[in-house]
This record gives sequence, C-alpha cells and structure tokens, in this order.
Amino acid sequence: MPDFDYTQLDDIIHSRIRLAVMTVLVGVEAAEFTFLRDKVGATDGNLSVHLKKLEDAGYITVDKRFVDRKPVSSYRLTAKGRRAFEKYVERLEAIIRKPK
Repeated sequence: MPDFDYTQLDDIIHSRIRLAVMTVLVGVEAAEFTFLRDKVGATDGNLSVHLKKLEDAGYITVDKRFVDRKPVSSYRLTAKGRRAFEKYVERLEAIIRKPK
C-alpha cells in the first residue's frame, strides 16, 4: 500500500478497548460479558459503551438470556466484523512493513 494514509484505519475498531474486544472475539466462537470484561480490563460501564458501538456498526452480535434469573450476554463477531478486523490488521501491517 503506497503512501499509507492513516485515515484509512477503521475508527470503530481503532480504540484500545474495542480493538481488545475484537482481538478476543476473533479467537473464540463467542464470549460472555464477564469474560470480555476480565480479558480487556475495563469497567462494566465502559465496556458496555464500547460493545454497543461495535454492535451498532454490525461488527458483533449479542445474545441476551437469563441463567438462574441472572442476565447473561454473549457476544460474537459477525462476518462483517471479521472482515473489518482483518482489513484493520492488514493496514497496520502495511505501516510496519512499509519500506523506508
């Protein structure tokens, strides 16, 4: 990719927490909220905001259910989210490998 243009980085993914969430989800079929929270190291409220942004973009889906009367939310990447993540990684690699 000649003359890398940083504005081509996906703004939805380009946040530490959202990038961390996408990185976790790309390696699993699905992950519960508490698992993501613990892996990412975010507060419940902060993680919720970032998950909603990824969901609104169509990058993840959420399945909400109750287990023993407690709400359990499980998240997974969509095909669109997987493609967006792969493209994001490719663009970052282009920065790293760009000849000087």
